[in-house]
Amino acid sequence: MYYPLARHFLFKLDPEVAHELSIKQLSRLQNTPLDRLFRQTLLPRPVTVMGLNFANPVGLAAGLDKDGECIDAFGAMGFGFVEVGTVTPRPQSGNDKPRLFRVIPGEGIINRMGFNNKGVDHLVENVKRARYQGIIGINIGKNKDTPLEHGKDDYLICMDKVYDHAGYIAVNISSPNTPGLRQLQYGDALDDLLGSLKHRQQELAERYKKYVPVTVKIAPDLSDTEIEQVADCFMRHKLDGVIATNTTLARDMIYDMPHAQEAGGLSGRPLQPRSTEVIRQLSGYLKGAMPIIGVGGIDSAMAAREKMAAGASLVQIYSGFIYKGPELIKDIVTNI
Repeated sequence: MYYPLARHFLFKLDPEVAHELSIKQLSRLQNTPLDRLFRQTLLPRPVTVMGLNFANPVGLAAGLDKDGECIDAFGAMGFGFVEVGTVTPRPQSGNDKPRLFRVIPGEGIINRMGFNNKGVDHLVENVKRARYQGIIGINIGKNKDTPLEHGKDDYLICMDKVYDHAGYIAVNISSPNTPGLRQLQYGDALDDLLGSLKHRQQELAERYKKYVPVTVKIAPDLSDTEIEQVADCFMRHKLDGVIATNTTLARDMIYDMPHAQEAGGLSGRPLQPRSTEVIRQLSGYLKGAMPIIGVGGIDSAMAAREKMAAGASLVQIYSGFIYKGPELIKDIVTNI
């Protein structure tokens, strides 16, 4: 695999420049003979979750391919599923730059991107063009300038547009980089949002004659009581699954490392213990009512096993993939 050399070059660049260059190159190389540079053959590890058949339990987390430009490239690497987005109804540029930082000593990443994307219509066209035969999850959010009290409308707009093209839908209410967004994880706001989404899911299932599961992605910074409360709400609304967790605002694991004081969400190895603990607590409250997709600091097969031992049925990688490359997928699938 050529990734160690590629990483050496990419880590000399600004993180966002490196990301944009990588996405551009993967988009150009996918579905060409040159995809052998990253294509891998993996052992079969099929698993059925949410009524969907996954080739293996290792997926790409949302945020890396926001606009669905490299679905086939990530499929060639061996991912059992690919989650694209977060996407919003209208295109938006996101927060001011710089907004992406490597915490290299801790193998972490801090981002305050702010749902930069080209809009849901653009994403849907890319998903329709993809040849990937695996499960594609589509992660949806709200535009920054949409008032929080109308945020539900943005999720419903996105849901209407992606439903017929998604293997499952992920509702992002836990990014720390859109002002006020995390308030949707609590009380009446969460109850109202989930009620509306489940009602619309039923309508769309009847229209398209197929059932597309809906999941919600939660933050790792919830208290024990809040985890219990969201679990209760998810069960009452018969949610199809939970993604745990998003990035954290905590800095206790990296407080003395470069960029530690940058605003934004921290992902990667420093998030691993807290994310696993949230999954463990969530699993206890849910009692098998719905599956958990575990994400947060997975950088090895053992880290993936820890997530599964805590209660996750599937896992996703992002920062670990940036630091370790495609071979991480193969390591996890082979040794999970």
